[in-house]
Amino acid sequence: MDRAEKRNFKDSRYKVPNLERALVIMEHLLEYPGGRTLTELTTDLELSKNSVFRIAMTLLDHGFLLRDDQKRFCLSKKLLMMGCRTIGEDRFIEHALDVMRECRDEVKESVFIGTLVGSEGVVIEQAPGLHSFKFTIDSGMRMPLHCAAPCKAMLAFLPENESKRLLKECAFERYNDNTITDRKIFTKELAEIRKCGYALDRAEQVCGAQCVSAPVFDSYGYPVAAIWMTGPADRVSEDLFESLGEVMRRYADKISRRMGYKVL
Repeated sequence: MDRAEKRNFKDSRYKVPNLERALVIMEHLLEYPGGRTLTELTTDLELSKNSVFRIAMTLLDHGFLLRDDQKRFCLSKKLLMMGCRTIGEDRFIEHALDVMRECRDEVKESVFIGTLVGSEGVVIEQAPGLHSFKFTIDSGMRMPLHCAAPCKAMLAFLPENESKRLLKECAFERYNDNTITDRKIFTKELAEIRKCGYALDRAEQVCGAQCVSAPVFDSYGYPVAAIWMTGPADRVSEDLFESLGEVMRRYADKISRRMGYKVL
């Protein structure tokens, strides 16, 4: 942990030090999908070995962490499942999966659904494409706000105060020449998404992979998720963006209606 970013874990009226340490440990493990040993966590976070061990074992006992044969701790999928339940309904995936498969059958490419968790997007579920060469993404994989089409689709329709806060946290990291790294240009793109109702990823993170996405709304009109299709640029070409955008909007609206949203 960078000294400038170290947390103050001293007792106060409004803080529970061990709970705060547990949250810091889980946030830190987000950066290490392969896991960290007890010694590595102790060194990384500059906390006592006894404290880290007791907290990690408690999180392990409650299913928030996993531990492999090399005694590395990593995050489980429990937080992801909890996040899915906060989207609006316990059976959200059941509402979405058959629609995703219908969409996949029409576009032939892989179709995914995800949501925002903190300042990143997270993949929840997928319906693999019908081509012999297709994209697949592991559930729980994180996506950058400024590159991923589903993140753009949700950001565009968030309340202004929420979208501004998230954009302030966005580092606009450059992945390739297609990546949008200018905040003003990105803000203009969000305005265009609000007009057309769908978002694009023009190979902005992964070269050759293009995506078209549309937001899913709950009964209050809040963008709780987004569905998107991903395919190689020669099959998901720029001249198809508009028609594919309309397709993704149609299926996203179908899921939104199941969530109680009244689509105009």
